[in-house]
Amino acid sequence: MKNFIIITNRTKDKELQVTNRIRDYLTVHGAECIVEEELPEEGSGYTEAGCVPENTECAIVLGGDGTMLQAAIDLIDTEIPLVGINLGTLGFLSEVNRNDLETSLDQLLSDHFEIEQRMMLSGSVYSGTKQKETFQALNDIVITRRGSLQINSYNIFVNEKHLHCYHADGILVATPTGSTGYNLSAGGPIVNPCARLMVLTPICPHSMQNRSIVFSAEDQIRIEVEERREPVPAGGIEVIFDGGHQITLNAGDRVEIVHSEKTTGIIKLHKESFLEILNKKLGES
Repeated sequence: MKNFIIITNRTKDKELQVTNRIRDYLTVHGAECIVEEELPEEGSGYTEAGCVPENTECAIVLGGDGTMLQAAIDLIDTEIPLVGINLGTLGFLSEVNRNDLETSLDQLLSDHFEIEQRMMLSGSVYSGTKQKETFQALNDIVITRRGSLQINSYNIFVNEKHLHCYHADGILVATPTGSTGYNLSAGGPIVNPCARLMVLTPICPHSMQNRSIVFSAEDQIRIEVEERREPVPAGGIEVIFDGGHQITLNAGDRVEIVHSEKTTGIIKLHKESFLEILNKKLGES
């Protein structure tokens, strides 16, 4: 690889010390390197895909897993693979730490790496027959209450067949990549990130049964906010894509989730197996 873009979370590298260290090293070794230095506006991404040179072969993402998730969405139509430099805390997506920078950059320059294509989700929000919006997610799609302490009811349909009505704080659907995120905190299973499946996990269900359900990547999941006697407070429920993009839901609205036609390429530099990485990360937490 000889053509790179660096995407930096400025809250993690305020003085761009790590960013400049990477840029200088790549430049000295004959590579072309573009640096995204501007702070994003509130609620926006870190970079505009239209500003990325067409010959870019790799995006080096500095920050944590949240930065990687945002970069994946920003670059979803470019098919540029990502490699994460972990400047945060516990990171499953950002596998390179700052102490291994030069070694890792040498691997990129000499093409000594593998690219894992990670499954993504596509979520479409409907109000009646009207489709509000469709958005993609690498980690998860979460439907949850906002502000109010009121428990809500969610009807779950899989392939047009009714599965269950959950009375809960919310429902999340995670990819294998997202299984180590909010899904794990909510009691869901850890899944090999290269698998092709979806995990549905209730969030704090009002029930003695709190079980996740694993579905095929080919299944279609529909989550409906149930109508109830007491009106749902305005803005009281929202659907959140990868912890970022948010859409307000009302009673009767639904979210239809399928696997996305898009994938995210994650560059793997280390030969450690998923279980070895998992063991290390769980020991750090």
